[in-house]
Amino acid sequence: MDEQEFRTRSDEALQALYRKLSHASEQYDFEPDFNSGALAIEFEEPKAKFVVSPNTPVRQIWVSAHSKSFKLDWNRDKNAFVLADTQQTLEQMIAGAIGQLIGEPVTL
Repeated sequence: MDEQEFRTRSDEALQALYRKLSHASEQYDFEPDFNSGALAIEFEEPKAKFVVSPNTPVRQIWVSAHSKSFKLDWNRDKNAFVLADTQQTLEQMIAGAIGQLIGEPVTL
């Protein structure tokens, strides 16, 4: 994947995730913020912040959550950024991370 294709796909993925998070934030206790190409998800209780951002040189989306770093690659078959270890899409991974933090299943 060249740089331009990565930028397009990562921007589309983050914008779609932001829309879903904005909708879900009405039901769950967190606040998404999409600024300068990075997506932050902030929690009041427990106090936490997840960051989702593109890393263009390596063509990955990186997620910082639960004091860990996750690196997702583009999967053409799933037409999504995917975590190699679990095969979760970006949306599934974020929903699971939020659910783990707030102690209830989250649907995006």
